[in-house]
Amino acid sequence: MSHLQGTDYVGSMVVLEDGLPRPSEYRRFRIHDAPGNDDYAAMQQVLERRLTALLEERRRAAGGTGGRPRRFAYPPQLLLVDGGKGQLGVGVAVLERLGLRDEIPIAALAKRFEEVFVPGRSDPVRIDRGSDALYLLQRVRDEAHRFAVSYHRTLRNKRMTASVLDGVPGLGPTRRARLVKELGSVRAVRQAERSELEALPWLPDAVGQAVHDHLHRAARPSPADRPAQRPVQRPAGPRALRAVLPAPDRARSSGNGEDGGQWATTS
Repeated sequence: MSHLQGTDYVGSMVVLEDGLPRPSEYRRFRIHDAPGNDDYAAMQQVLERRLTALLEERRRAAGGTGGRPRRFAYPPQLLLVDGGKGQLGVGVAVLERLGLRDEIPIAALAKRFEEVFVPGRSDPVRIDRGSDALYLLQRVRDEAHRFAVSYHRTLRNKRMTASVLDGVPGLGPTRRARLVKELGSVRAVRQAERSELEALPWLPDAVGQAVHDHLHRAARPSPADRPAQRPVQRPAGPRALRAVLPAPDRARSSGNGEDGGQWATTS
């Protein structure tokens, strides 16, 4: 699973046959309606979609429609999930719900101590750190990580590109993608000089100027967005401080302050 604070949430599935990757069988999954950073719910969704496709392919074959078998047509000899006991529990629950628990073996590889968990055992299976078996499991796990992170970055870059360069006159999706690809990143487009944009032979000068103006106008806060500046006040001096108490009631006061109706000033 790969995401950034719950955004562009994706999962991945990789396939190795005879210890070798089969990239044509790799699959990427966009996670839908997963609450926040709930990796358990995301993993459940990925496993259900993968294994439901297997069952649908079996029903299609049983219906006699014929044709070449599609992908996801055969079950894995080992289903390895990334994580510990919690992720393993999610995988076991999905297999049981779909009736595949006795058909597909499952295990989980926890990254912290490279421990392998299997159903029915509370303690991890001890595999020698230098063994080929552990190296193969690590390779599967790391390849799934790489594939998921790569897909996540692709989606994030598309979203950032669409948001930053959205609304530029004359810059449609094709030109936008080509501009980011040729300059290397959205940041590079933002930092490019106007002359650099206008020098691109396939980009009209007017569009290059519009891109430059749009990005630099977006980078400058408008006057309404700037924080209001408070006026500078000089500290009050001794003669500027004056406190006046209520004047005495002359009908009750003798003027010497002994009746309590006194007044005072500070200067």
